[in-house]
Amino acid sequence: MRTPVRTALLALMFPSLAYGYIDPKCADTVLPSNYDEQAQADFLANYVALATSYSPVHGPIPHKPGHGAIGLDLGFIPPLSCKRRLVLQGTKTEDTNKTPVAPRFRATFAFPSIGRVVPYAGAAYIPPVKLLGTTNVIVSGELGAGIPIGEIFQVGGRFHYTLGKTVGEIATPFVEGDTPYEDIYIGSTFGLDAIVGFDLGEVVPYVAGGYMDASTFFYIGDDAVVTNNLHPYFGPTFSAGVDGLVKERFRFGAEFYGAPGGYSKPIKEIPDVKPAGRYGSVYTARIRLAVEL
Repeated sequence: MRTPVRTALLALMFPSLAYGYIDPKCADTVLPSNYDEQAQADFLANYVALATSYSPVHGPIPHKPGHGAIGLDLGFIPPLSCKRRLVLQGTKTEDTNKTPVAPRFRATFAFPSIGRVVPYAGAAYIPPVKLLGTTNVIVSGELGAGIPIGEIFQVGGRFHYTLGKTVGEIATPFVEGDTPYEDIYIGSTFGLDAIVGFDLGEVVPYVAGGYMDASTFFYIGDDAVVTNNLHPYFGPTFSAGVDGLVKERFRFGAEFYGAPGGYSKPIKEIPDVKPAGRYGSVYTARIRLAVEL
């Protein structure tokens, strides 16, 4: 995930280091004709932030007023293909598929209603525990409100944010077997969602849609380079799922989540940077298991 300028300098000064380790699974992968080094690096940076964003996994009104839940969320992180892992003009693969799932503790609470409006808040946390070679800490939060309309229909909206940091060997050395150095990745997301649901008793099917912003920072430890994300994600998100309560005690949620990406216009003041079509996209599933309070 090094910048194109840095890569060019290394190729000129140290030709033997211009090529890195390629995963054997990706050895025969052919880069697409529209491959762009900067856009590839920015896609990778956006992807991590999008995969750990804080989607609803609940309906417009997550609880009855005065009730809440505490439990665990499981966010699945889809593995990237070889075409998305290759960098440096296809001469190196990044080790992006370290963690298949991101578990985090989550709590939500619905406050006493104000007229028909039910306000609520939620928070989630991944403590800084080293797992599969990286140490991750992620903090998320949400503020929202829902309104019942009739006996079944519900509408609502929410604001959400996520702040995350990963420390570990992410970019990997140029040459296999070289001393690894820890990298630092910082990603943040925030956005707004509108939610529509149908209260069917024990379950509430819902759909949500909104817009989200992602910002990233990446420090590469082995050559002390900070990469700039020139195609940050600012685009749509959507969710479709079901929120349920079993015997008034056990809450569950299952959701299909997507951030389909869009079209980015890079900073005009920076020359030779092309617009990138799919500057960030993720489609994944998320599960919630909790105890109702």
